[in-house]
Amino acid sequence: MKIFNNYNIKNESTFRIGATVKEVIFPNTIEELISVAANADYILGNCSNVLFSSENINKKIIITKKLDKFSVNEDTIKVECGTKGPLIAKEAAKRGLTGFEFLIGFPGSFGGMVCMNASAHNQSIADTFVRCRIFNLRTQNIQELNKTQMEFSYRNSLISDGSCILLDAEFKLKQDDEVKINEIMKRNIEFRQSRQPSLQFGNAGSIFKNPPNDSAGRLLDLCDFKGVEEGGAKVFDKHANFIINYNNATSKDVLTLMNKMYSKVKEKYTIKLTPEIKYIGDENTKEYELWKTMKENI
Repeated sequence: MKIFNNYNIKNESTFRIGATVKEVIFPNTIEELISVAANADYILGNCSNVLFSSENINKKIIITKKLDKFSVNEDTIKVECGTKGPLIAKEAAKRGLTGFEFLIGFPGSFGGMVCMNASAHNQSIADTFVRCRIFNLRTQNIQELNKTQMEFSYRNSLISDGSCILLDAEFKLKQDDEVKINEIMKRNIEFRQSRQPSLQFGNAGSIFKNPPNDSAGRLLDLCDFKGVEEGGAKVFDKHANFIINYNNATSKDVLTLMNKMYSKVKEKYTIKLTPEIKYIGDENTKEYELWKTMKENI
C-alpha cells in the first residue's frame, strides 16, 4: 500500500477543496485495508460526498479507490468497496442486467453507496443487494450481513454510524433488453445534466438530505437560495440543494453558505435539514463550530 505524510487532499475530492492531511493511506487489497483500518480517523472511497477543510488536517485518512475489483457471474455482481458506480452500471448493461441504471451518474464508490443506501430514479442499492462483508472497527472482526441485517432505509443502513466499513458486496440483478437498459441510462444522464451541476465545477452532490415527505431542494428554492454566493462558493442556479466551487472556494465559504441555508429553512419552516455531505477537519476550528450547528438534530 502507499502511505503519504502531509498529503495535499484537494484533488482527491470532487469539491476540489482541501489542504494538507497528516497521513493518507491507499490500500491495494482488502487485507491491507483491514490491517490499517482500526487506527484511521476516516475511511473514504472516491471522496465524492466530502468537504475537506481548507486548513491543515491533523488526521489519518484511508482512501479505498484502489480496491476496485469486481466479478460478474450470470446475474450476480460482486464488487470491492472502492469500485465506482458508473463502471458497474456499464458492465451490467453490457450483459443485459437491469437494476444499476441509476448508478450511471453517481461519482461515488460502493463503500459509500452501500453505507448510505444510495438511490435515484426509483432505484436504490437495497433493491438488488444480497449480502456483504464488513469489518467491525470495534471488535476487529469480519462479518457477513444479508439484506435484512443491513437495515436499509432512506440514506441509511446498519453501518452508517461508522462502527463498521464495507469490504465487498454482492448484488443480484435481472435480465432485460440491453437497448432498453442503455436508453434508461441515457435518460438518467440527461436528467442529471439538466438539473444538477457537472464536475466541471467542484461539488459534492446534494448538500442536505430530504426531510420526511418533502424535498430539501424545494424548501431551499422557496427561501430564494438559487445563485446565492459566499466567497467562491455558490448555490447552483438550477437546483438549490447543490453548492458549487465556482471560484476557488474554501471550506469556510461552503460551510458559511450551508449554515445560512440551514438557518433560513429552520426559521421559515421549523425544519432542521440534515447535511448529506461529510465535513472533515480538526475540531478546534471556527469551521467545526459552523458544522456542529447543522448537526444539532442528529
